[in-house]
Amino acid sequence: MIQQDIRKLVEYGLKTGLVEKEDEIYTVNRLLELFELDEIEDKGADISMEVDELEEVLGRMMDYAVEKGIMKEDGVVYRDLFDTKIMSVLLPRPSEVIREFKKLYEKSPEKATEWYYKFSQDTDYIRRYRIKKDQRWKADTQYGDLDITINLSKPEKDPKAIAAAKNAKQGGYPKCQLCIENEGYAGRINHPARQNHRVIPIEINGSKWGFQYSPYVYYNEHCIVFNSEHIPMKIDHAAFCKLFDFVKLFPHYFVGSNADLPIVGGSILSHDHFQGGHYEFAMARAEVEKPFTVKGFEDVEAGIVKWPMSVIRLACEDSVRVIALADVILEKWRGYTDEAAFVYAYTDGEPHNTITPIARKRNGKYELDLVLRNNITTEEHPLGVYHPHAKLHHIKKENIGLIEVMGLAVLPARLKGEMDKLSDAILAGEDIRKDEVLEKHADWVDEFLPKYAPDKRGTKEEMMAILHKEIGDVFMQVLEDAGVYKRTEEGKEAFWRFIETL
Repeated sequence: MIQQDIRKLVEYGLKTGLVEKEDEIYTVNRLLELFELDEIEDKGADISMEVDELEEVLGRMMDYAVEKGIMKEDGVVYRDLFDTKIMSVLLPRPSEVIREFKKLYEKSPEKATEWYYKFSQDTDYIRRYRIKKDQRWKADTQYGDLDITINLSKPEKDPKAIAAAKNAKQGGYPKCQLCIENEGYAGRINHPARQNHRVIPIEINGSKWGFQYSPYVYYNEHCIVFNSEHIPMKIDHAAFCKLFDFVKLFPHYFVGSNADLPIVGGSILSHDHFQGGHYEFAMARAEVEKPFTVKGFEDVEAGIVKWPMSVIRLACEDSVRVIALADVILEKWRGYTDEAAFVYAYTDGEPHNTITPIARKRNGKYELDLVLRNNITTEEHPLGVYHPHAKLHHIKKENIGLIEVMGLAVLPARLKGEMDKLSDAILAGEDIRKDEVLEKHADWVDEFLPKYAPDKRGTKEEMMAILHKEIGDVFMQVLEDAGVYKRTEEGKEAFWRFIETL
């Protein structure tokens, strides 16, 4: 089969445009070398290859590599390293990819990103066959339709690979998974291979940055924009300028930044980066419920957004004016304390206030959503006062970063099996508290189940629909917990006290 699969993979390259006709023989020979073969057989016979066969073909190729000792170890981590090496044979050099992107960009930014997004999938950098395993649904709430996803596209590491990674030398190259040095990197047991990865260089605010897609694609054209230097995240005037420079380069994309403090920030605070894409989140659809005007900025529309977290939206045809007002709000918020609302700028010299900013262009105006964040902790809430509270941890315990802030829940893979098992247990009338896996969901089930008549939850399908709705409600509560100012009258008054200081 290896002979056939080599030819099938080359056919895949030709079909997707990764391989030009003139490069066909060269590509075959590269693959022969990789699999330690001397010649290709039946090179004249017709062969077909569909795009959705890629996982199967790569799987067989790796089975062969394990059998022949070409792959020294087996397991998902080792296979991810080796199948990336296989795919790298089909890829053009970075300069060729950049040339094609620039050529298409001259026609339109949208054409360029459409091509690059498809390219990033065709190369298997974005693994289509894993992404489609993710569970996704919409949850109808008072704040609009929230997006819920159970992330199944990150494979579970096997115990052998975990042990090997623990014992492996901690390399300093690349410094992190966002560094430009990842492009073309072969990877190692504790760092993913990126030989099938290509980065588009861009310039924002006079500095060199890279533009790429996330391999996990939580939403359409989920991109990452990263500093070419390994420097920490920082929300400041320059960050606002960079966000709008990116929006000017790609007006069909939104772009946002995680906050720059632990707990309320993203998973990688050590490398300055943004996330964006071609998608409209529930927060972007949410309306301004209380407009206001800041003296000296009468030309900038400003208002509080109807959203579970505390969001100020600014809009103006001139991005410079939006940035100028954002600077004022950021500076004021960094130093703002309101003990009555349990908002403290500092405790023991440690800063707590920051902002999660999201930029877009809509209806000819530049918009900037400023989400007020605070990372203070207490004995009652050791993971954060403005963080999902303990009663919700059975569904979501992780930090609320940029993606969740905008209305998309990225939930752990364990929930797929747990919800399947939970629905069966409820239907069978079992005592959930006696199941060590499901016990953590028992209080939640006791709370929501009485809302549904027995004849409306008699089938597996009905029960799963209920669980999906209730998970959506939990995520709404997660966002309310993460909001500095609550949606109560008292919370709204406290939010307005801050606005009046501007």
